[in-house]
Amino acid sequence: METINLSKKQFVIYMAVAFGLAWILEMIASVFSNNGNQIVFTVIVMITMFMPFLGVLVARIPLKGMGWVPHLKGKLRYVFFALWMPALLSILGGVLFFVIFPDTFDSEFMTLRGLLEEAGALEQFEAQGITIPMYLLITSVQAVTIAPFLNMFVALGEEVGWRGALYPYLKKKFGDTKGRIVGGAIWGAWHWPIMIFAGYEYGKEYIGAPVLGPIVFCISTIMMGILLDYV
Repeated sequence: METINLSKKQFVIYMAVAFGLAWILEMIASVFSNNGNQIVFTVIVMITMFMPFLGVLVARIPLKGMGWVPHLKGKLRYVFFALWMPALLSILGGVLFFVIFPDTFDSEFMTLRGLLEEAGALEQFEAQGITIPMYLLITSVQAVTIAPFLNMFVALGEEVGWRGALYPYLKKKFGDTKGRIVGGAIWGAWHWPIMIFAGYEYGKEYIGAPVLGPIVFCISTIMMGILLDYV
């Protein structure tokens, strides 16, 4: 990736659009989520994902040099690293969590069962003979095979803004390490409205809600940001 030169004015405009419009949309999405309309919530969230890209366009940040054409020769190991290391880290994180808090492990999958029942999917699965463990296995396999390739197109809405503009600016200003840490914290904070008002990611009834969830999420985006920016 070539160096992207942003002026302070461009950065301010980019942040105003990427955060301002996104937070407004996230609060609107939260209203629909709290009223039980998950379809509209999901659609608005998908639109929100393109606000960082829109911020790049409004701020007139050049798209050239952001690495649109992948150079895979001799770098396939990094592709595998980027596609499947997040899944491995998620599994290890889950194992570590339940080792520390074993009482929270639900072998009956009651939370997932409740979510599927609320979405009207549980009866369909049972009619097809799909059990909860089978559903988890199917979705897990999809998550590490099909999903990375399908989601990359939707993820461009954020990645053009984060890795294409935000991280290069912050690394140039603060250095690679501090820039990635600050960038990850900003990336995490971008999700705060739907986390706080809609219970995105962790729900609303976890220990330390609604403060601890956004903090933990920022830690995860810092780690993920370091991984993605390195690759």
